[in-house]
Amino acid sequence: MKNVTIVFWISLAICLAMVAWGVVGPENFQAQTGSLTSWISSTFGWYYLASVFIILVFCLYLIFSRFADIKLGKAGDDPEFSLISWFAMLFSAGMGMGLVFWTTAEPISHAFISAPRSELGSNEAVREAMQFSFFHWGIHAWAIYGLVALSLAYAKFHNGSPGLISATLIPLFGQKRMSGWLGKLIDTLAVFATVIGVASTLGFGSAQINEGLSFLFGTPNTFAFQLLILAVATLLFIISAWSGIGRGIKYLSNINMVLAFILLGMLLVVGPTLYIMNMFTDSLGGYFSNFLSMSFNLEPLNSDRRAWVDGWTVFYWAWWISWAPFVGIFIARISRGRTVREFMLGVLVVPSLVCFIFFAVFGVSALDLQQKGIDAISDYSLETATFGVLQHYPLGTAMSILTLFVVAIFFITSADSATFVLGMQTTGGLLNPPNLVKITWGLIQSAVAAIVVYSGGTQGLQNSLIIAALPFSIVVLLMGAAFLKAASQDPVAVKRKKNPM
Repeated sequence: MKNVTIVFWISLAICLAMVAWGVVGPENFQAQTGSLTSWISSTFGWYYLASVFIILVFCLYLIFSRFADIKLGKAGDDPEFSLISWFAMLFSAGMGMGLVFWTTAEPISHAFISAPRSELGSNEAVREAMQFSFFHWGIHAWAIYGLVALSLAYAKFHNGSPGLISATLIPLFGQKRMSGWLGKLIDTLAVFATVIGVASTLGFGSAQINEGLSFLFGTPNTFAFQLLILAVATLLFIISAWSGIGRGIKYLSNINMVLAFILLGMLLVVGPTLYIMNMFTDSLGGYFSNFLSMSFNLEPLNSDRRAWVDGWTVFYWAWWISWAPFVGIFIARISRGRTVREFMLGVLVVPSLVCFIFFAVFGVSALDLQQKGIDAISDYSLETATFGVLQHYPLGTAMSILTLFVVAIFFITSADSATFVLGMQTTGGLLNPPNLVKITWGLIQSAVAAIVVYSGGTQGLQNSLIIAALPFSIVVLLMGAAFLKAASQDPVAVKRKKNPM
């Protein structure tokens, strides 16, 4: 194919090898990767917590630093997308279907299944459940995305470098090394993480749509029907990818944000409204007051609590890092023309606040049922937990149908965004990759998702993603150092240094 680089072929070979392992020996694949994942969590938990906190502090520092007025582009560049479209696209790419899965299931798990600190089912456990849900989906996650996206946007739009992860490290290692085997290795790691991460999500998303249709309308809950859903979704996101980022992804993201907030408003009205508002306020206060203790919570003296930290917080930090190449490249692509301050405030604050609101409305609605003795979770799988909760409230069927549409569009926008990012990374950083390359990656992702779901190897692929996050976390930290080195020479930063006021 025209314009593809060696990164395309190496990444494709690695992904196919991983899939083959998952198909031929799914139990061995899951056991081996699971063992390595557990070792990484227990050995490097301190490193994940410390490095993510450093990334967050660095992002906050940039908002108030002499770099804040640097534009991610040339002096006369204006933002390509409106604020609303920008927020909608970065949110759809960054969280997407995960919110529909976890806004009900995670608070219930923390409060009634495996509490981080307090007695299961107690009022304190419920309070902590919301605080830790905010913590896992808040500004720590978006700081990781923000740093990667900022480095890429500055390198591409301000300095004219290729839109590649490796290109952001040129200030540290030089053009020659980043054009050689080291740069190719870094870009291959980014492509691998993107393919495996999105394929896992596609498999999970098709399962949730299948479960939702079966729950609501009694459709077959089989692999063949799930494959049909995957095929239809693949066709739709390929059409969207063909239409370009300024049309397909933007329009779908805007539509989905509207639908998601309509769903949110409906549940807020028919659910325990006052309880939701009170818990949102209390949880937000608890999140800020316990911010540092949660950020460095490793529980070294309590093995049960440490297992919880490894299974949730360390897992989440590794998961966000592994998704950073995909989400960061996409956010960078849609952020030309914004200043560093505007970019960081937008990426850190707005998506985090939206996540908090969604967790408050859906999570508290689920917790309220559980506290009243209505078991709305354990009778259902993770894929149907949200539908199970909604059925206990007025307009439950209508909200469930709307949820299906939200999941489906998140499904399409995530895959669409990923094909765009993969196209960029395997064509030398082209801002508008050829449609044939994007379609190829779209088909590969869907094929990986279908094969893995059929063989039952989804957990093995997720473990592989967590393993890949360890070396990539070093790349993320180096990207911050490279940005500082390059931006220190920027005329805007030099001027601010000489004249702070």
